[in-house]
Amino acid sequence: MGAPARHSEADFEVAIVGAGFSGLCMAIKLKQAGIDSFVVLEKAEEVGGTWRVNTYPGCACDVQSHLYSYSFDGNPNWSRKFAPWKEIYDYILRCTDEHELRRHIRFGHEVDQAVFDAGPGLWRIRAKNGSTVTAHAFVLGTGPLHVPLSPNVPGLETFQGKVFHSSQWDHDFEFEGKTVASIGTGGSAIQYVPEIAPRVKHLHVFQRTAPWILPKPDREYTKVEKLLFRLSPKLRKLHRGWLYVRNELRVLPIMNPRLARPLEKLAALYIKHCVDDPAIVERLTPDYTIGCKRVLLSNNYYQTFNRPNVELVTDALTEIKENSVVTSDGVERPVDAIILGTGFEADPRNYLDKLTIKGLGGRDLLTRWEHGAEAYLGITVAGFPNMFELVGPNTGLGHNSLLFMIESQVHYIVQCLKLLREKKAKYMNVRTPALRRYNEELEQRLENTVWTSGCKSWYTQEDGKNIAIWPGFSFRYRARTRRVEADHYVWTPHLERTTVQSHGRDAHPHRDQHRRPAFGGVGGAD
Repeated sequence: MGAPARHSEADFEVAIVGAGFSGLCMAIKLKQAGIDSFVVLEKAEEVGGTWRVNTYPGCACDVQSHLYSYSFDGNPNWSRKFAPWKEIYDYILRCTDEHELRRHIRFGHEVDQAVFDAGPGLWRIRAKNGSTVTAHAFVLGTGPLHVPLSPNVPGLETFQGKVFHSSQWDHDFEFEGKTVASIGTGGSAIQYVPEIAPRVKHLHVFQRTAPWILPKPDREYTKVEKLLFRLSPKLRKLHRGWLYVRNELRVLPIMNPRLARPLEKLAALYIKHCVDDPAIVERLTPDYTIGCKRVLLSNNYYQTFNRPNVELVTDALTEIKENSVVTSDGVERPVDAIILGTGFEADPRNYLDKLTIKGLGGRDLLTRWEHGAEAYLGITVAGFPNMFELVGPNTGLGHNSLLFMIESQVHYIVQCLKLLREKKAKYMNVRTPALRRYNEELEQRLENTVWTSGCKSWYTQEDGKNIAIWPGFSFRYRARTRRVEADHYVWTPHLERTTVQSHGRDAHPHRDQHRRPAFGGVGGAD
């Protein structure tokens, strides 16, 4: 390929922010591509992302275990079709150790600033603890599910009892004999509500908008099944493939609201089957098209409202006092504790608001996204060279495994790094017309889907713009990210051309940090 080109030296070839599923996948694939000069900056003291922090009772995944795992690192020993959080977390720990990633991770490094320096073509990254690193490529693996969302209810800060978010569960709190208010009825609440209901004296479940919930086809894997998966990786992959195809078909009623009607009728029948009181059935039945918000899975949530100690409250919360909560009908309910099952910040402008990112000419990323987050393929943003996003705008799924999308994005980023070397380029920057055309295409494809049928969800921002969901089959996204359309980018060359070698030293924060070479020194990258 000829002598690789050298631009200004950096500490690392690649800096990754976040050690959840996406950041770790990026790290593993860099190593497999022969790129060992990278660092993972993680704000916590352990890996795991959302599966490290969400430990509430009943916490589990709503995507099948064999599909909600890396395709290149299967686990034949999943205990259930839908794994509980601890099993997923243990899987993440195992992958981290087996791929020897810990020497690349700097724990306790919460990044608060990243500035692109066009001269040498590198990112200058700073953590809150004052440490800094430089890298030629900057990968955001923060994910959208890490900043808890609190309800905007007056007086919450004055409450004298116990208050905690579902992602900050207090396992020392004694529920027995207590009256508890649970705010929110999203994916977390429908899992913990059935778990705590038998333990409390009384439980008030505050519902703003009813979710559509379908039965969860969950069960334990038998010993024979797990043995077969261990003896035959091909059989395990075939099982995974079947799960993928079955889930992929679920996008059809989402893309065509007319096909959603039969599913909606079945979901309504499920509510009637589970709940005894017709009045409660009516309040639990959503008034929007199924799929407009994320469809949830549960086998025990609806049945909880048959318990005499559980109340469904649909009047809006208007005030929280020192020892009680007040609703719009004037009713005041004394409570000992409040659980916030209110989800997370899904808009990047909110969950990245404490991270300053500046690209070419000092332009600010959040200012660039003033009217809504947009990225080419959900990965690159015009004016922010060599910056790549994982689980970026419009790459989320409501019907299949997000890890499929993450692996597609990671593959694309690795291809970008290879092209930077092949072209002997200092940096790559997506062309604004390419970004604009791509997002116009997204908006067209989102038209006449259930997501534009009138409901308000975390998929959309205040003006109705969908910033979260990929509109269609996930295999089409895989096809779009299979190869890099080089003419959609501007490739800025460097002037100096000398041969360098890759040192590939680790990123342990206590070891001597020698300078790293530019992309041209990456061995085995193609």
